[in-house]
Amino acid sequence: MMDWTLSIAILIGGLMLSMGIGLPVALGFFLINVVGVFLFMGGARGIDQMISNATMAVSTYSLAPVPLFLVMGSLFFHSGLARRVLDAIDVLIGRLPARLSYLTVTSGTVFAALSGSSLANTGMLGSLMVPEMMKRGYKKHMAIGPILGSGGLAVIIPPSTLAVLFGSLARIDIGALLIAGLLPGVVLAFLYAGLIFAQAKLDPEAAPNYEYTPLPLMKRLGIFARDVVPMVVIVMAVVGSILTGVATPTESGALGIVAVAVLALLFRALDWKAVTDAIQDAARVTGMTFLLITASSTFAQLLAFSGASSGLVRWATSLDMGPTQTLLVMALILLVLGMFMDQVSMMLITLPIFVPLAMSLQFDMVWWGLIMLLMLEVSFTTPPFGLLLFVMHGVSPPGTTLPEVARAALPYILCVFLLIALVILFPTLATFLPSLM
Repeated sequence: MMDWTLSIAILIGGLMLSMGIGLPVALGFFLINVVGVFLFMGGARGIDQMISNATMAVSTYSLAPVPLFLVMGSLFFHSGLARRVLDAIDVLIGRLPARLSYLTVTSGTVFAALSGSSLANTGMLGSLMVPEMMKRGYKKHMAIGPILGSGGLAVIIPPSTLAVLFGSLARIDIGALLIAGLLPGVVLAFLYAGLIFAQAKLDPEAAPNYEYTPLPLMKRLGIFARDVVPMVVIVMAVVGSILTGVATPTESGALGIVAVAVLALLFRALDWKAVTDAIQDAARVTGMTFLLITASSTFAQLLAFSGASSGLVRWATSLDMGPTQTLLVMALILLVLGMFMDQVSMMLITLPIFVPLAMSLQFDMVWWGLIMLLMLEVSFTTPPFGLLLFVMHGVSPPGTTLPEVARAALPYILCVFLLIALVILFPTLATFLPSLM
């Protein structure tokens, strides 16, 4: 068999070359997949296996909540409910430098509990906020960065579909893992707010002020009760149904769609156009997402079949290190793998080795699982192939390049690294809420 280092060089090097000459991401993956199939899987027989793998990658039940949460988020947008919530939060924030960036982080944190999908969260916030922020004269990094950061919050804030899948694969209590992400998710949102404050302070022109007329306190309370409280009820219904075991994530997604539809009816905002637009948007994003998952999951299987992924993991875990160093190596492996494949494939490759290793080191599995989820969140925005980068690039202003999107994401990636350090230093940040269950 070919040495695993050579396998990695051929597969990843070929993939980077295909991207370098301007091929679309999915096409580049498929091209290298075909080359890899002939090299490692026996040619024509491997093509049949590749087709079978691609079908299996997008037909797993764990992906079923994704289109449901996408429809829920799209319906929330197209019915005008999202605009009502954004306007309400905008009023409540008041006069504040870079207020639209703060609004993005605040709304992204709230919408994370509505969509359960980072891709849906990023796509929705990008469609809503980027045009407005560009019109107000915000620099691109002040518009794109907060959306990428808050979009990734859906990985850890319940109901996170990725957390559910991770818990089921790693055999970790899913309810505990979901609730464990709540407090760190809020801390991360505050770190993002601190970053925005620093960026606006260093470069006031990046987020120029604009005219704002403050409203009386009673008027604000009325807006909060009318436009924000109903959304909180939906969040409680979606999250609570999962945490109490009343509904699975898929059933919770369906419940969320019904709840948003009923709320839109009450506001007389539900019409046939909103429904069809929501379904079309969800279908487009789902199709793009599933195409990337199809391509990258086959690529991941080639890495496994050629011995490249197992060789990399074996090398890293064979080093003579303590528990903390081993944990950091696991995080590093996820960081590297996240540059080239989707999160589901990463979990399928690494968890069979990582879980026994974590148990042998006597880690608290909920605490360990949350750290791994945070690393998966980072991998969503890790250049060159982070999925959120491409979603954000698709809704960015014309002329925006992928490197610009990646540079805007970098400070928010550093905030996630800071949170991981806090969780390692203060484990109760992750274990406190699950201990109350």
